[in-house]
Amino acid sequence: MSATGQRIIECAAEMTAESGWSSVTMAALAGRAGVSRQTVYNEVGGKTELAEAMVLSELARFLSAVAEAFDANPGDAPGAVHDATLAVLTLAAENRLLRAIVSATQGADTELLPLLTARSNSLLDIAKADVRGRLEAYPALSPARWDAAADVIVRVVLGHVVQPSGSAAETARSLEWLTRALIASG
Repeated sequence: MSATGQRIIECAAEMTAESGWSSVTMAALAGRAGVSRQTVYNEVGGKTELAEAMVLSELARFLSAVAEAFDANPGDAPGAVHDATLAVLTLAAENRLLRAIVSATQGADTELLPLLTARSNSLLDIAKADVRGRLEAYPALSPARWDAAADVIVRVVLGHVVQPSGSAAETARSLEWLTRALIASG
């Protein structure tokens, strides 16, 4: 994506975090980004494509944190899962756009719901494939077991983002324990 397109997406995320998705119009976004409305359309398409690009851009930030955690823990899948979980949950707690999206699921700006629901399967698939690919580097289990582990890990982390049942550290420790137990079970 071009630098202009990335700036437009960042401005859309800022506007969404500040005022809600319904406040993001192409004209307002163009003004905020310092480009013409036609440039917004040329760079990101319509509002649906903008929403997808915005969410995928944020997902890339989270997956970067996952990559760093796995890279820092070669040979230690449970440690990598722990550090990745903690990094993602810490990032999520600080992410204004994500808080705006989550608040939409709790009755605020309902126009944000498509950001989580209409594209949720593809987002879930992207995250699971990324985690699954990283787990493959640890040959302790069969591919089918790592598929199941990636699914559980991603769903628990996403569930914690939307409705935490404990602290980020507790969730990270629980997923680390689960990964160790899975490896021990063969």
